[in-house]
Order: sequence, then C-alpha cells, then structure tokens
Amino acid sequence: MSEVHTIFMLTRATRAWLALSPPERFAEVDRLVRPVLTAHPDVKLRFFDAEWYSARVSDVMMWETSNLDSYRSVVETLREGPVWGVYFEITDILPSIENAFAKHYRMQALDA
Repeated sequence: MSEVHTIFMLTRATRAWLALSPPERFAEVDRLVRPVLTAHPDVKLRFFDAEWYSARVSDVMMWETSNLDSYRSVVETLREGPVWGVYFEITDILPSIENAFAKHYRMQALDA
C-alpha cells in the first residue's frame, strides 16, 4: 500500500474573495473546486480557517493522497483558474507523511 501524503497549503484570501458574499463563495467552490476533486477521487481536501490566529495566513488547505500524480493534476488545474492568484495567494506548501519518523525507526507512532 502506498503511503498517504499530507500536504499543508498555507494561503491568504485576497480582496477579490472577501468581496464575494458567503453564498457567492460557496457557489465559486462548487463551480471551480468540486469538479476538480470529483475528477480526482483519490485526492481529499480539508479546509481550515486561521485568520484570527495569523496575520500571514488566513486559511490552510490540507490535501491527502497516496497518488501524487493526481495531486499534481489537481494543483495544475486549480492554478490555471481564479482559485489561486485571484481568490487565494499561496504562501507556503508543506508536504508531509504522518509519523514518518516512527516508520523509519520501526517504532510505535505517536497518536493523538
């Protein structure tokens, strides 16, 4: 079985995104993001609000996949539209594998 990669994408919402009403924002997610995720069912996205804790980052997108080719396709598709650059600026991308240190040393993983 392939390892699950978790990619934390640190983002900042732009004025264009914030100018949309909440229903308009959800409509844009349905129009621009859901079809991409539907086309790549092996890539999962979770979305976290962070704006009240950080001045640099307003949101964190947490991607999970064991298929990096699918993840790459999702990224390429989203960056070709208004999601990135118009609605969100990507400030950092942090790829990771959960408990990789424990797997490396064949030790019991730290579970929360």
